[in-house]
Amino acid sequence: MFIMATNHAPETLLSSIRIGPLQLSNRVVMAPMTRNRAGPGNVPTPLNATYYAQRASAGLIITEATQVSPQGVGYPNTPGIHTEEQVAGWRLVTDAVHAVNGLIFLQLWHVGRVSHPYYQPGGALPVAPSAIKPRGQIHTPQGPKPFVTPRALDAGEIPGIVAQFREGARRARAAGFDGVEIHAANGYLIDQFLRDGTNKRTDRYGGSVEGRARLLIEVAEAVAGVWGADRVGVRLSPVNDFNDMRDSDPARTFGYVAERLNELGLAYLHVVEPAAAPRITRLIRERFRGPLMANQGYDCEAAEAALRTGVADLVSFGRLFLANPDLPARFAEQSPLNEPDPSTFYGGDERGYTDYPTREAFTVTE
Repeated sequence: MFIMATNHAPETLLSSIRIGPLQLSNRVVMAPMTRNRAGPGNVPTPLNATYYAQRASAGLIITEATQVSPQGVGYPNTPGIHTEEQVAGWRLVTDAVHAVNGLIFLQLWHVGRVSHPYYQPGGALPVAPSAIKPRGQIHTPQGPKPFVTPRALDAGEIPGIVAQFREGARRARAAGFDGVEIHAANGYLIDQFLRDGTNKRTDRYGGSVEGRARLLIEVAEAVAGVWGADRVGVRLSPVNDFNDMRDSDPARTFGYVAERLNELGLAYLHVVEPAAAPRITRLIRERFRGPLMANQGYDCEAAEAALRTGVADLVSFGRLFLANPDLPARFAEQSPLNEPDPSTFYGGDERGYTDYPTREAFTVTE
């Protein structure tokens, strides 16, 4: 089955843009998407390299979330960046993408409380800013299991979390990436510190918005110390309730975060908020002067409107890029779009991963 692209020629989406030292050929970004297809030891494989290289016409690829330590794991078959074997696996990916003139950032990840003793070294409890159990269940190879109440990190442990991100950034350089994105969204560890629904701490990492933002700022400074700030992006999700998240005043929280991140000179800020109502994104746009990337529910027409009105400078696409490896060309040609198959999103083999046809293949067979 196919869905049609917009009739409106996306001139702004296809124009180049500079982020830090990098010149992107277009503003169509491949969003980070968990696909659960890493090999044993959470090591990327040649299949992963093929998948990313197929999509190298993106102005920028942002990889699936990649755990910075064994403690950061919360899903099966997700890649890591904390062993030499994982670095070598990611080198297969970056070499394949660069061979076809693509640019690729690694997304650095720690899931925090949305893990389970099944995934933790020694069967330990997952860690979080506060001992608050999320609602819902976690998927494991043994079947669904209820989330557990996490262990609140001691203040003395938090520098170790920062060090995990710093070391992940260092290994990402060794793996040949062009930069990194810090995952501070979607209810994972840094987001858990940011939002007051999950952070009830009374020390310097909690309470005020300044305290709740402290971990993110320390991680961003540490990662920038490895890469240079102009090769570091940050992803935020101010109103996303995924993983049982909430904040009493997202405008205040994320307005402050944008101001602080603006001081660092980052490559970009990546904001997850529905395309139909980018209220906090507009506020962040006022506070953050660098390139702003929008995400969530954008099609070609909505993305072009966001660029035209100044809401964003780039737009990242998830499912559309998953199903259309040549998405920028399809936008340019107003071509039909492959429809994604949700049954193959998570886990499996090449089916629903590397077998989506390009427009050229579709033209030949139609």
